[in-house]
Amino acid sequence: MHSPHDPYVRVRGAREHNLQGVDVDIPRDVLVVFTGVSGSGKSSLAFGTIYAEAQRRYFESVAPYARRLIHQVGAPKVGDISGLPPAVSLQQRRSTPTSRSSVGTVTNLSNSLRMLFSRAGRYPPGAERLDSDSFSPNTAAGACPECHGLGQVHRTSEELLVPDPALSIREGAIAAWPGAWQGKNLRDVLDALGHDVDRPWRDLPAKQREWILFTDEQPVVTVHPVRDADRIQRPYQGTYMSARRYVLKTFADSRSQTLRAKAERFLAATPCPLCGGSRLRPEALAVTFVGRTIAELAALPLVELADSLAGHDGSETARVLTEDLLARISPVTELGLGYLSLARSTPTLSAGELQRLRLATQLRSGLFGVVYVLDEPSAGLHPADTEALLTVLDRLKAAGNSVFVVEHSLDVVRGADWLVDVGPKAGEHGGRVLHSGPVAELERVAGSATGRFLFDRSPAPVREVRSPRGWSKVGPVNRHNLRDTTAEFPLGVFTAVTGVSGSGKSTLIGEITERLPGVGRLVSVDQKPIGRTPRSNLATYTGLFDVVRKVFAGTEEAGDRGYGVGRFSFNVPGGRCETCQGEGFVSVELLFLPSTYAPCPDCGGARYNPGTLEVTYREKNIAQVLDLTVEAAAGFFADTPAVARSLATLLDVGLGYLRLGQPATELSGGEAQRIKLASELQRVRRGHTLYLLDEPTTGLHPADVEVLMRQLHGLVDGGHSVVVVEHDMAVVAGADWVIDLGPGGGDAGGRIVAAGPPAEVARAAGSATAPYLARALPRSGPLEPDGSQSQ
Repeated sequence: MHSPHDPYVRVRGAREHNLQGVDVDIPRDVLVVFTGVSGSGKSSLAFGTIYAEAQRRYFESVAPYARRLIHQVGAPKVGDISGLPPAVSLQQRRSTPTSRSSVGTVTNLSNSLRMLFSRAGRYPPGAERLDSDSFSPNTAAGACPECHGLGQVHRTSEELLVPDPALSIREGAIAAWPGAWQGKNLRDVLDALGHDVDRPWRDLPAKQREWILFTDEQPVVTVHPVRDADRIQRPYQGTYMSARRYVLKTFADSRSQTLRAKAERFLAATPCPLCGGSRLRPEALAVTFVGRTIAELAALPLVELADSLAGHDGSETARVLTEDLLARISPVTELGLGYLSLARSTPTLSAGELQRLRLATQLRSGLFGVVYVLDEPSAGLHPADTEALLTVLDRLKAAGNSVFVVEHSLDVVRGADWLVDVGPKAGEHGGRVLHSGPVAELERVAGSATGRFLFDRSPAPVREVRSPRGWSKVGPVNRHNLRDTTAEFPLGVFTAVTGVSGSGKSTLIGEITERLPGVGRLVSVDQKPIGRTPRSNLATYTGLFDVVRKVFAGTEEAGDRGYGVGRFSFNVPGGRCETCQGEGFVSVELLFLPSTYAPCPDCGGARYNPGTLEVTYREKNIAQVLDLTVEAAAGFFADTPAVARSLATLLDVGLGYLRLGQPATELSGGEAQRIKLASELQRVRRGHTLYLLDEPTTGLHPADVEVLMRQLHGLVDGGHSVVVVEHDMAVVAGADWVIDLGPGGGDAGGRIVAAGPPAEVARAAGSATAPYLARALPRSGPLEPDGSQSQ
């Protein structure tokens, strides 16, 4: 028995995912970093076991009725955990935030500001006092009735609807109209109404053009279609719909993403005429504080907002509320985000900015004695921002908390008090704790991939910088914080785009399109999920499963039974198990306990019905093949070229540990990005391709980064161009060309500070990247007395 004051969290027999009965002791009240290659099991230990068990124990103490209202992760596979405090999880959320989500809503600062206006605002004489909901654009009480709280209205114009006025209506002058029969119907209705559909649009009277495009009338008329010689077409009743009405209806109601995107081309978003883009009702905008409306204060950078509120001397209520608001703003500015405004929508924020906003909110909560479990908090952070992050983690620890961090950044690893290294490799070759102790002691652990990078003192090889084959100019760009920014991207080389979080990197590369000279084919590889349901998996996404099903359909057994390719799909009736409909599991409702998923009682998790499973290829049925890892499958299908090629590219990007049937929902953003890259690599490429990757090393251990970089540099050697947005200075040091944005984030960024080969950018004055890049560059000669490099 351990004493109640045992200073360790002791885990015994952890078997979650690939963990192999792990026993580990981790001290409390310190900064603990979990490391290991991607897929080694570190997240399974930190989140799947320690956090999941802490949450389960907390929910045990909650009233059963309340427990039903909370999403619970279920009990982890672990023998016992002792010494475990309550836990708070800060995971990387990869969901797409909506346009209504803002800096204010993420940090809860908007709630405080609305309360301030409700209780201490200056109201017009005789005006009724409003509650705080009336100051929110996301509630019916506060939203502007014209734009429904979005701040913009979508309008159209003759120029947008009719791009070429030289055409007649019959020739397709009204480009916004649908094609095929529906478009012909509208033209025939106009003809029946007496309009000249064969005259050039510009020659029609202005009043007629106005009615055709913008009328709200919907007249019904008898249409006599032009008779074809071979078929009889009877008259019918046709209803007219103006171009504007059609576009707005399609944009608002269509479920087809393609149709909505087409309709959007004919719409221009303009600030709402009623609220001027402030998103609020006139009643809320009539209330002021320190001489400004709530919309005006929400539009200020947080640093300026704090200055405006700090000097206010009013009632006791106002004093208490402003002090609370200033105390909440303080950790956000401390994390270097003072340039953001409360109104800034979250889809325009970088991953690094969003992660730090969540951290700032936790910092303010003032919790004591809890364990914070963080998922790669340095993801998307520039090395300069990582220093600010370490300060915040130290503050959480100093407040009496334990901080458990899953991390790949060597800077964060070096700042740890305790290190838990999981490995040695990924998947079934991992799942063991190689080291649990002080960072320095990892050097003595043989077989640790982390130790190899953490203590590697051998000089990096000097790589010859490639020369560009040509250039492609982007800009001038005016979006977000980019102001008339122009950049030149070299072709035929490896380019890294750098800069602090929020400096405008993603915005700049978002302007690279296939239309730019020299680009040719453009392949953008992002970290969005490859599928949103467990039915989408590694095999289905890469197209591998199509070939595997053909292999099974081609067996003698399948031929005798008359089984085609469709029989071996778990997504359609026929071959799948109908009890679980090909899911492999069924949901079991346990009333007051969290719903749990159990293997299907009929197929035992195999997804297929008995008839399908009786067909084997090399003594394995289709379910057993889906359960193979990429590595095992490469040997199994070595003589099936179409399958072998797909598997080889997955192995090349370091994903040998994933199972073929691994659901898309279980994959990390980094894994999803590498699967997309592998899918591209297996295609036969003709001509020049420009590959665009936004932070491809996010979520990757330095050992995995090595594997990925080998592939990307291989693409460049094959005659293609690669552009990456990157914070990993080891990757930037190995690039041929660097474009550095900054010098700061937000309004303090958006400019190109330096551009050139890495050695040149490392010497650039005023660049936040330069000092970190200089440290990562290989030394090609002895240091001069001033610390510079002799060449």
